[in-house]
Amino acid sequence: MGLSVLSRAGVGLRSPAVRAVISGLWRAKCFSSGKEPAENSPVTPMLRHLTYKIKSTGPITVAEYMKEVLTNPAKGYYVHHDMLGEKGDFITSPEISQIFGELIGIWFISEWMATGKSSPFQLVELGPGRGTLTGDILRVFSQLGSVLKNSDISIHLVEVSQKLSEIQAMTLTEEKIPLEQNAGSPVYMKGVSKSGIPISWYRDLQDIPKGYSFYLAHEFFDVLPVHKFQKTPQGWREILIDIDPEVSDKLRFVLAPCATPAEAFIQSDETRSHVEVCPDAGVIIQELSQRIALTGGAALIADYGHDGTKTDTFRGFCGHKLHDVLIAPGTADLTADVDFSYLRRMAQEKVASLGPIKQHMFLKNMGIDVRLKVLLDNSDKPSVRQQLLQGYDMLMNPKKMGERFHFFAMVPHKRLSDKSHLKNARQSKPSPAPIAGFDELVWK
Repeated sequence: MGLSVLSRAGVGLRSPAVRAVISGLWRAKCFSSGKEPAENSPVTPMLRHLTYKIKSTGPITVAEYMKEVLTNPAKGYYVHHDMLGEKGDFITSPEISQIFGELIGIWFISEWMATGKSSPFQLVELGPGRGTLTGDILRVFSQLGSVLKNSDISIHLVEVSQKLSEIQAMTLTEEKIPLEQNAGSPVYMKGVSKSGIPISWYRDLQDIPKGYSFYLAHEFFDVLPVHKFQKTPQGWREILIDIDPEVSDKLRFVLAPCATPAEAFIQSDETRSHVEVCPDAGVIIQELSQRIALTGGAALIADYGHDGTKTDTFRGFCGHKLHDVLIAPGTADLTADVDFSYLRRMAQEKVASLGPIKQHMFLKNMGIDVRLKVLLDNSDKPSVRQQLLQGYDMLMNPKKMGERFHFFAMVPHKRLSDKSHLKNARQSKPSPAPIAGFDELVWK
């Protein structure tokens, strides 16, 4: 399920080829037509599986389609593909510049310091891709070892892909210490990082021990299955996927003839004529908010999305190009923009939520300009300096990733307690520190 990251050689953008790919990618527009001619739609094993399923049980929801295509144990895209990087289907922020992961690491340390420097804490990443983002965070932890000394840190990764978990282990763990593997256990793999921190792998968030934890989800929620609805004169009708009656090996979108159960997730005051809802995201947010309210910590979510304003965002990516979602299922990534207003509702006020804030603003608040200057000053190689500047531009430029991606956080309510009672200078209780990224980063 992880969409996050890619191993990286050196600093910043990996190669001119990668830069060419990503510079075109973020200018592209979304689509989900399914109207290409049949000759452009190869009959993949997943297509055969889906047509058999639809013939047996009738049209399926878009959510069921996404779940089958992406995570089917036998034929799923994430289960058997290494989809990340120059040879894959998409590229993400941590591979573009090391600075991205470093600032995320700083965010967690800032929150840890602001909330009392709890000795044991867990770092939990949902969908860690190739492990690069966690690797960058661990490097920051090592560099700030004097700050984190005496802290009992452990890493917990939620990953459904066996292939990706093996790549994560290669990226993160110490080769001299053999991995422990137990396919039948909730903790299906264990290892030790190169800096000596224990790492555990899980298939489900609920299997991770409860405790003071920082949760990270970078490009994770956008791949969770969505239900799509269209407003009609008869009310909301769910969009389903059926076999084209004129072409037996082609899929098409159809409207459900009557109301379906997932309609319950649509807000009663919804004004849009087309909406996408993601029940799985709601379940995960509720689990995270309950854990944070009970044991402390925070969650940081970074993804492309909107605050309850967009309509049709369901799309596919193959070879760094937009790909029709109904063509050759199983060979392309499927994704839909995250509705952050839905995540906020699903937290049910158990925790305080911040954002969404645009990526360029979050990174600026985190001190990306200062970090870039340090790296530029420390490098005398023109090629490295150019890569750093190009990576910075890709992350920060509003026309590229700067405004397309957003950050959203959940913290305990006491972290944002009312400061009005602290105006008296003799008040002994200290004022809460600002939330880094959503305010300018302040070190004390």
